[in-house]
Amino acid sequence: MSENVPANVSGPGIVPGSVRIFDTTLRDGEQAPGAGLTVAEKIEVARQLVRLNVDVIEAGFPASSPGEFEAVHQIAKETRGVAVAGLARCKDGDPQRAVEALRVAERPHLHVFIASSDIHLKHKLRISRDEALLAAAKWVGYGRKALGRDAEIEFSAEDATRTDIDFLMKLYEAAVEAGASTLNIPDTVGYAIPAEFGQLVGQVVERFGSVATISVHCHNDLGLATSNTLAALQNGARQLEVCVNGLGERAGNASLEEVVMGIKTRPTQFPNLATRVVSEQITPASRLVSYLTGFAVQPNKAIVGGNAFAHESGIHQDGVIKNPLTYEIMTPQSVGLSGSQLTIGKLSGRRGLREKLHSLGHEVDGEALDALYAQVIALADAKKEVTDGDLLAIVEQRATVVPNTIRLQGWSVTSSHGGRATGTITLSVTGETRSIEASGNGPVDALYGATDRALESVLGWRPILDEYEIKAVSAGEDAQGQVVVRVHRSTEERHDAFVATGHGLSTDIIEASVAAYLSGAEKLQQEAIARAAMLDEARASGHTPEKVERLP
Repeated sequence: MSENVPANVSGPGIVPGSVRIFDTTLRDGEQAPGAGLTVAEKIEVARQLVRLNVDVIEAGFPASSPGEFEAVHQIAKETRGVAVAGLARCKDGDPQRAVEALRVAERPHLHVFIASSDIHLKHKLRISRDEALLAAAKWVGYGRKALGRDAEIEFSAEDATRTDIDFLMKLYEAAVEAGASTLNIPDTVGYAIPAEFGQLVGQVVERFGSVATISVHCHNDLGLATSNTLAALQNGARQLEVCVNGLGERAGNASLEEVVMGIKTRPTQFPNLATRVVSEQITPASRLVSYLTGFAVQPNKAIVGGNAFAHESGIHQDGVIKNPLTYEIMTPQSVGLSGSQLTIGKLSGRRGLREKLHSLGHEVDGEALDALYAQVIALADAKKEVTDGDLLAIVEQRATVVPNTIRLQGWSVTSSHGGRATGTITLSVTGETRSIEASGNGPVDALYGATDRALESVLGWRPILDEYEIKAVSAGEDAQGQVVVRVHRSTEERHDAFVATGHGLSTDIIEASVAAYLSGAEKLQQEAIARAAMLDEARASGHTPEKVERLP
């Protein structure tokens, strides 16, 4: 922190040691191309921001359209406990419209701005520095008079980080003299880096921090918006302008969740400073804004991304299971999540898999875990993500595993338009190898026909297919297909036959179909072996042939 900054820098409306969070999701955030919201949607977001307990909601730009005016007016009318801001250019018509929208607010906050860099003055506004000074003083003074002494009047010097420092100080001086209670330093095009931005903020704080709250508004064009915002805080800024999910023009604004949790997680870097934000409402706010704007949150987004508390590496999973602090610098619950997420992938370890299965209601250890782990890692190599559904399907499938007297050694199939297919399957049946080719109405039918012939040549019977069902275990192109079949032996009458259920699971639906059919056939074979053994035992016990026939 700058040596020239007083220990407790504060301006009007700021409690010493507090950090004011100014949320501009509904104004600057909505300026992200394609992120437009209806009046009703803006009101819904505003209600969530009240639950989040931000200090200021910048509800919009009232002069830009009738709909925008209505949104700001309605939010100002119903919001309590949080200040409501409206943006206005230092241009006739804008401040009047903003004041009209904000009059009904419990805590009105008028935010006026004018460009200050020479490139903006010359090429955009086409006015001189003197004209900019006059406009700033005029419209700040108008706002103060129109809304009264208790209202917050904020002045922003657009493109401040590319503005001549002496002229910037003159603008802020004119604004303060006209009645501004907050001075905002926008890094409008995300040009600054933390060291220079912190130095600039320190200069403004040293000059005006005793008479106004110093605010910052950082954009993310160089990916430094959060860093610049926190550097500003360390140099005396006490209002931070942010957006939920880092939404905003171009690359976006400083992210509310990153800034708030940065302050909360690193208290030694921000001694005696805190926000009043209810951090447990961060995730609900993030999801609502994402849903209404249609802007998906990237999976690796800090704090609110889907992977922010997900651990896939076996080393990380082991550490998190032993103590979450090993790899988590904040708790998931502190931002509104129920807990960490162990994501299973090819880098996961057995301990992580066991813990994940435990969370899904299955206790697996020892050799069973080893076998399951090998199957899961093989699946992780074949598809992008192993989902909870995948894991449950694998566990359920392994619960039905029976001794293998029928072993698949390989298969191939060719199929063409019209449905005809030719399939070849190679099986080991009770130690004898059979490689059979057959044709059928599609690849599954062809392979099932080849399987029937191979089994019948050794066992004297083949499965009769009663039911065939297929479903996707998870979403996506690489989803596992789960096939369930019900079969009975060809040597038995259908009405009193033993019916076996076979399961198959694979990212290849033909592979899953073959596995299910062979699983069902294996169960039929095991049932036949058990029945034969029972008959032999009955005969050895002296039962007559008639009695043996009546045994179940």
